[in-house]
Order: sequence, then structure tokens, then C-alpha cells
Amino acid sequence: MYRLCTEESFDSAHFLKDYSGKCSNIHGHRWRVIAEIRSMTVCESGQTRGMVMDFGDFRGFLRTLTEEFDHKLIIEKGSLKPALLAMLKEENFAVAEVDFRPTAEEFARYFYMIFKDEGYPVSCVTVYETPNNCASYSLEDE
Repeated sequence: MYRLCTEESFDSAHFLKDYSGKCSNIHGHRWRVIAEIRSMTVCESGQTRGMVMDFGDFRGFLRTLTEEFDHKLIIEKGSLKPALLAMLKEENFAVAEVDFRPTAEEFARYFYMIFKDEGYPVSCVTVYETPNNCASYSLEDE
């Protein structure tokens, strides 16, 4: 089994609505996202002969996904009053609204599912929220 991993990072702010603790306040992270793909085979011909896939393509795809959140305030849809959200946007603050609570666990699943939906042989995505704390998502049954 071949395993390829690549990594990207992004800086953003978020908060956790309805959380009792420090994370209920807006705070920032340098998120690290590590994606792993697996394959039983490598390409047999062409430019990618001997490779599962070109690392540049693999990392480039992950970079495209993470750039969507870089230097933005990430919020769960419906977690801010509409007037406040409108004021932030009026002041040209970059806001990324997501359909999930912006936790490391949910981000790991989010990135995993995009890789899977795009046809990558993804086996696991790990998201570090801090240098010492991370969450991983994989579908063990596949």
C-alpha cells in the first residue's frame, strides 16, 4: 500500500456559539491540515509513471481548499445576528460562513469529504487547531 501525505495551513479566527469557556470568544488559530491518500498501485506510464499522483497536484488541491478560509473570520451559519454579520461585511471584514460548527473535528470531516467527492483516494484528513491538539477523520470501513 502506498501512502502519500501533504500539508497546508491557514490563519483564521473563529468562535464556538453556545460553548461555555474561552472558545466562546473570537480567537485565532494557525490551522494545519494534513491529507493522506492511499493506493495499491502507481501509474504505469506517462509523466506520473511510478507515482500514485503528482505531489504538486495533490498539494495544490489542498491549498485551494485552505485558501478559502485564510485570514477570515469563520462562523457557523446562523451564529451571528444578521445585523452584526451585515456590519462586518460592510466594513469589508472577510467572513467565511460554514454549515457546521468550526471545530477541528468538523473541519477534518469537511476537507475529507471534498477530497472524496472529487475522486481522490483519500484515507484520512487531520486538522491541527494548535501545535499539540488535532482531530482526524477517516472512513475506516473503506
